[in-house]
Amino acid sequence: MSPARSDDAASKGGKDGIGRALGLGLITGAADDDCSAIGTYASAGARFGTDLLWTAPATLPMMFTVVYLSSKLGQVSGRGLFHVIRDFYPRWLLWAVLIGVLIGNTIEAAADLGGMAAAINMFVPVPIPAIVVLVAMAIFALQIFGSYTLIRNVFRWLALALLAYVGSALLARPDPWAVLSGTLIPKVEFTREFLSILVAIIGTTLSAYLYTWQSNEEVEEEIAEGRKTLEERKGATAGELRRSRRDILLGMTFSNLVMYFIILSTGSTLYEAGQNEIETAAQAAEALRPLAGPAASVLFAAGIIGVGFLAVPVMTTGAAYDLAQAVGWKASLHAKAGEAPKFYIAVGMFTAIAVALNFLGFNPMKALVWSGIVQGFSTPPLLLLIMLMTNNRRIMGDQVNGIGTNVLGWVTTAAIFSATIGLVATWFI
Repeated sequence: MSPARSDDAASKGGKDGIGRALGLGLITGAADDDCSAIGTYASAGARFGTDLLWTAPATLPMMFTVVYLSSKLGQVSGRGLFHVIRDFYPRWLLWAVLIGVLIGNTIEAAADLGGMAAAINMFVPVPIPAIVVLVAMAIFALQIFGSYTLIRNVFRWLALALLAYVGSALLARPDPWAVLSGTLIPKVEFTREFLSILVAIIGTTLSAYLYTWQSNEEVEEEIAEGRKTLEERKGATAGELRRSRRDILLGMTFSNLVMYFIILSTGSTLYEAGQNEIETAAQAAEALRPLAGPAASVLFAAGIIGVGFLAVPVMTTGAAYDLAQAVGWKASLHAKAGEAPKFYIAVGMFTAIAVALNFLGFNPMKALVWSGIVQGFSTPPLLLLIMLMTNNRRIMGDQVNGIGTNVLGWVTTAAIFSATIGLVATWFI
């Protein structure tokens, strides 16, 4: 490990508490509520009403733990997640994990593009395939021509679009007693349908792309501070880690509240009206119109569109980061396209694949839910690996996990493995 930095040095620039919280913490939290998550939560509310509201407070400590561990890994090691795997683990493990993550990221980006296009089509009478292409081109242009600071600031404002779901839920006029019961009393059904949606909820709240994005953005922030070499980036002060915990807690709480209000809005309207199956993103928003008023419908659709513009580049750029780190390419949003051509080609490639998947005839909303299930299966082994990494002194030095962090981390790992095993068990019962 390089010599520890002082807390004074660590606090300069973007490292101050509130400024950083409105940057990395909010962006990561908002990206967690991507179109896939919105589709999953909306489907959960439509199928089970308010009975699944308890999953929001239950998943908050798990969300905080996995994102904080990823943040800590990036800060202390000075590397992104797959850079760490490449430097400290065998190649077969690197490629096995990489393939799973790339597949999950690309499917989810494709599903998000489809969900965004269906929502935009509510307001703009343009064929959905054309919207998919235009949106993907706009996102890719921002990634190519925008600076890291510009991209971060755009993402920060787009995150606020998720506040639309608070308004949408309030306009639905939910039953207070049903809300209280659904929030405080966990209800579990040992059926394939229930466990499928539960795994999808866990998978999408603990998606693998969050781990890689958070660790990589910690490195990008270090580069923005002028620490461009690995040796300069290694190590983190107690103050830096303390601020990270606070910032990530703010971001994950924001994300969790949005999840809660999405389930509440559809659970209080679609479920009560017997509209239990959601086939498209447009249907989810349109169905709210006669039940909760046109304002709720517009707010629901606006949330899908706004967060989609944030989440899709997080996934495609995240996939490019992972591939570039695995093979040793230069990978940074601080670099211009000519300085890191392979990295930006990878961003374009994953964007193009995501667009192409939308021309294979998949239903957007079902694809959103299925992509959450895919994440539910790919996340457990990656989370296990992160737990091992952050307890490895070769990687973390003296800043390995404490008892409290380990308890939360292993409970989270056990919970997501159990949920996935439970789903598989229903296929054979």
